[in-house]
Amino acid sequence: MRIGWYINRLRSMEPAEVLHRLGEQRRRIASRRRDNGWQRYASPELHPVLGRWRDAVLAATAAQRQAIAAAAQNTLAGRFSALGRTWPQRDSDLLFPPELWCLDPVIGKAWPGPESHTFDVDFRHRGDRGDVKYVWEINRLQQLPPLAAHLLLAGDDRSRIAIEAAIDSWHCANPPFWGVGWASGIEVALRAISLIVTMDLIGERLGVAIRQQVGEILAASAYWLPRFPSRFSSANNHLVAELAGHYLISLAFGAESAAARNDLLAEVDKQILADGAGAEQTPTYAAFTAELILLCAAAAQQAGTPFPAPVEARLAAFANFVDWLPPKAAGFGDDDEGRVLTLGDEQDYVRSVAAAIHGFLRTPGSAAEPDDFRALFYGAPPAPAPVPYGLQTFTQGGLSVWRGEMNGRSIDLTFDHGPLGYLSIAAHGHADALSLTLCIDGEPVLVDPGTWLYGSGGVWRDWFRSTPAHNTLNIEGKSQSIIAGTFNWSHKAVAALVKSEPGAHWRLCARHDGYRSRFGVVHQRTVTRQADGILVTDQLLGGGRVAEVVFQLAAGLSANRDGNTVTVLRGDEPLMAIRFPDAAVDIRAGGDLPGQGGWVSPRFGTRQPAERLAWRGEVGVDGTNIHLAAISRSQR
Repeated sequence: MRIGWYINRLRSMEPAEVLHRLGEQRRRIASRRRDNGWQRYASPELHPVLGRWRDAVLAATAAQRQAIAAAAQNTLAGRFSALGRTWPQRDSDLLFPPELWCLDPVIGKAWPGPESHTFDVDFRHRGDRGDVKYVWEINRLQQLPPLAAHLLLAGDDRSRIAIEAAIDSWHCANPPFWGVGWASGIEVALRAISLIVTMDLIGERLGVAIRQQVGEILAASAYWLPRFPSRFSSANNHLVAELAGHYLISLAFGAESAAARNDLLAEVDKQILADGAGAEQTPTYAAFTAELILLCAAAAQQAGTPFPAPVEARLAAFANFVDWLPPKAAGFGDDDEGRVLTLGDEQDYVRSVAAAIHGFLRTPGSAAEPDDFRALFYGAPPAPAPVPYGLQTFTQGGLSVWRGEMNGRSIDLTFDHGPLGYLSIAAHGHADALSLTLCIDGEPVLVDPGTWLYGSGGVWRDWFRSTPAHNTLNIEGKSQSIIAGTFNWSHKAVAALVKSEPGAHWRLCARHDGYRSRFGVVHQRTVTRQADGILVTDQLLGGGRVAEVVFQLAAGLSANRDGNTVTVLRGDEPLMAIRFPDAAVDIRAGGDLPGQGGWVSPRFGTRQPAERLAWRGEVGVDGTNIHLAAISRSQR
């Protein structure tokens, strides 16, 4: 597997990247010899970066205070949950034992700690330690800002003691650059951000030795981040996080890094497209990127060197993009639940970031939940914005959205005609070209299957990002784009919007070439609003083929077939009727192997069986029609 991974990665690299990787390897060899030990990273004087946020915390609403207190009490009780898992509860007298930073909570094994150099930690190919995402999550120290906010609001000195214990434990257990905690730049950056926010809120209440440890961690991080950046095919959200961490550390050290600032500003236009969609083809990663940029924009504003207007324009475009997304169903592509500021589990992260942007820019928008943590720092939108209706196409992002009514029910529909993903490896994209999602009355009905797991996902990781798992057409169970590793593709389907006709009876037409080289056909899908529903027409241009057209239902829904019509129900309530060309429809949920039935992953690390409707038949140039219609409540 290791050899295959390297071969596939090399195929995705341009010559300049190969040279960069060789130079990086030389730097790694040099660093292994000389860059170790805290003594090399003396703590400088630390300056406030987001000092005004202290007053914002003190002005928290009752709902925010309650949410902060609940998050802090969980930490003080030795509880930690993330990525769909709960860590073993720790005794309140020993909240942060040194072994915590290496523990995989799923299988109970330990990742390498201070006995192993970070370059020796094989987090890509070792399958016996679990998914490295879990051990990295707790190393981000994102429990500390809520503890700091609770200390400010409630004066609970247990929070100060816990913060000092966490910092001291992490510092002792993770010398530079040893163990899994230093193995990825994004983790280094997010940990630094947690420490900076914590120091800005309650730094003067911490002991001198703890403040020195924070300074040493930041100094080591400031050395590491620009030395081993994510570049070329890896320059996605990881690079934004690394630049944000580097930039904020420089402000904490009292001298803004022009290089980090300029590089970060350059990434804004690359990773948030002009229409507001994310270049990585996943709203959650776009929100994560936007939150990092927003945090740096707030810091730059407090430093008296605000970001230029085009940066705010891109953030506003992203917030507008989110306003069009269906509620509770914004997800497609990968989602690893990455956050910058968080209290823990969140119901709608993407909308929370959009609301924070509206609050920061003082523009109308949908408000976040009353207990939202980000709203505490960025403010709430000054006024509500009208809910957008109609048909909207995000040309650069490759997504069309329709919001309207059908048979007395509100409908949110998305049609994906965008690229596979970002850069040559398209790391977080799914093979979902021409896929549909649909919500009825704000609740998901036809859904993207989700993510499941990353490094430890195995064949299931491949299934969840494959074409047969999505609401589109596949041929012989093959994906449009060919998987070549956990975060790589050897062949990428190219999708394009052919036609967009607005109006009461709007029409969208798009196609992709993912099956042309293997099967000699191009898949074209037309989605048309009709008086009695939505017509989905699939064509294979170039010749007829037996194909499968899939509709993945959300968990908890059921399907009844009567001839060629399938009725989708939530409990006893009929939601939708799907009329197929004939009765050749297979309805299955679950299964021991991928492809035996439907599965959805509502969050990272969690999967649930859910019914998958799969029609199989001949599809040619004349096309196959499938009709979708919401069922009004009066028709029950």
